[in-house]
Amino acid sequence: MQVRSERTFPMWLGRLRTLLWGIPLLVVSCGTAPQLTLQGQESSIVLREVSHPQAYYHFLRGSLAELNNDGPKALEEYEAGLAFDKDSIFLKFRLAKLHFSMAHITEAVELAKKIPVGQVSNAAMFLDLAKIFAGAGDTGQALQVLTEGERQFPQDERMYLSHGTLLLNMKEFQMAEAVFHDLLVHLPGSAEAHYYLGIIALEAKTKQEAKEHFQEAIVLNPSFERAYLKLVALSEDEQDPQQAIELLEKYLQEINPHHREFRLRLVRLFISQHQTENALGHLDYLLQQNPDDLHAQVRKAQIYGEAGNFPAAIEELNAILRVRPNELRVRDFLGLLYEETKDYERAIQMYQANVAIDPTFFDSLLHLGFVSYRLKRNQEALSYLEQAVKLNPKRPEPYLLLGLTYFQMEKYQEAKAKLEEGIHQDPSNAELHFNLGTAYDKLDRFDAVVREMEQTLELDPEHADALNYLGYSYADRGINGEKALSLTQRAVALKPHNGYYVDSLAWALYKLGRIDEALETIQQAVSLVADDPVIYEHLGEIFLMREERDKAREAWLHSLQLDSTNEALKKRFRDSGFGEPIPALSHQSTLTP
Repeated sequence: MQVRSERTFPMWLGRLRTLLWGIPLLVVSCGTAPQLTLQGQESSIVLREVSHPQAYYHFLRGSLAELNNDGPKALEEYEAGLAFDKDSIFLKFRLAKLHFSMAHITEAVELAKKIPVGQVSNAAMFLDLAKIFAGAGDTGQALQVLTEGERQFPQDERMYLSHGTLLLNMKEFQMAEAVFHDLLVHLPGSAEAHYYLGIIALEAKTKQEAKEHFQEAIVLNPSFERAYLKLVALSEDEQDPQQAIELLEKYLQEINPHHREFRLRLVRLFISQHQTENALGHLDYLLQQNPDDLHAQVRKAQIYGEAGNFPAAIEELNAILRVRPNELRVRDFLGLLYEETKDYERAIQMYQANVAIDPTFFDSLLHLGFVSYRLKRNQEALSYLEQAVKLNPKRPEPYLLLGLTYFQMEKYQEAKAKLEEGIHQDPSNAELHFNLGTAYDKLDRFDAVVREMEQTLELDPEHADALNYLGYSYADRGINGEKALSLTQRAVALKPHNGYYVDSLAWALYKLGRIDEALETIQQAVSLVADDPVIYEHLGEIFLMREERDKAREAWLHSLQLDSTNEALKKRFRDSGFGEPIPALSHQSTLTP
């Protein structure tokens, strides 16, 4: 035992001596980690405030525990030290700060209140005490602490910034403004003061003043990122994207060419201005710096895709997948691009590959359902979409596509049921209500059609399809003529080049007896949609009302050429004295202006 004691005691003593000698260095080096130690000249504070040897010993053990991320042990040691030195401001503060970092807010505040602010002689202590009080919601006490801190340390910028930003968070803009102006009195070169005065000016809607403060902040601190971003945002808000571009380019050229977020912001601006070559150039720069920058790679593909250069976009995404085959969102995007090129089989392969890797990948299941619906592979569509519903029953898209698939299968009751399930999950979804209305139309439930269309328009007053559908439904039934006219006019105003909407408007005018206007309008519809049988059927009715029988006959023959199954029109043709309808090549030029 004697031998073991002689060997272990010097090792323990050596460790303690190392800790004692290293305390000043330890404290200074950890000053940037506010959860563990104070900033500044903590060692002198320790020696002054923790004068009792046993208290100092426990302080050292507590500090070591903090460095080892052992919060409970550190609390135990600091409390033990406080038992030897009950009046130690430093140990009370250290305990309060540690409690606060461990979310023991009540304990932290109780200890902080026991510290006489007038006896605090370290700027960092003021800042941390204010942080504790503010974090506990006692902003009044926090403000008192910071005011005293400013009095004792009038040249410490941090004191004013903490004071001013706390007031900003409290929406006390005038008081905050006074604090930042006071900071400029003591430190005229404070870029931060100008930055926050700019923020206050923005709140007051004085944009020019805000701009001047942000510009001054950059003069004082040329690398001040936040000030640059505020000026960029102001330029965008003022619809001056070129100014925003110049600001970002200046920063990248003069301050930091490797700032990724600034360069991506610049890319976004170039895209908004349709300057795709410039956007691609900056993305290429990012990829030169980091060839594995996934965001930049995908952004390039998006730019190519939006420009209609689908082969280039597809090549970009395939290049990513060759290196990162498990990037499911990239492959899903690739599937969408294959859809754009109408290469549906490859799109399906992409989505199926994703589902094979991750059967819970919702987006690819949804897209499989959509492509299958589009290709009229209805049973496959139903299977994929039901899986999607099970994965995410709150999302409206699978219910909508299930409804459309059943609609395509002419199973209107099932379509109605699925759309109603979707509305149960998402009552404010206008598309679900609209499509439910169309299902009710197929079920001869006109009262329900009106209800759902009106609900759609309540949710989205500019839902052009609903405006057209309800307006045409009224006109075709010969009811609510003025309302039908108003609804179809609103639809056409939203989409003036939609020939079907223009036809609905013409039909509403016809039903109101405004025949000349109806003819002029439906001829516009014919010029927009040259191959719709219903439009030509309506055109024939309008010509017949004008007693232009030859033109009426020709319009109806052309309608039957487009849809030879329209038995009702064949009967109307015979009943009008035109004989047996035998569709032939239509001389369309005689039917249009």
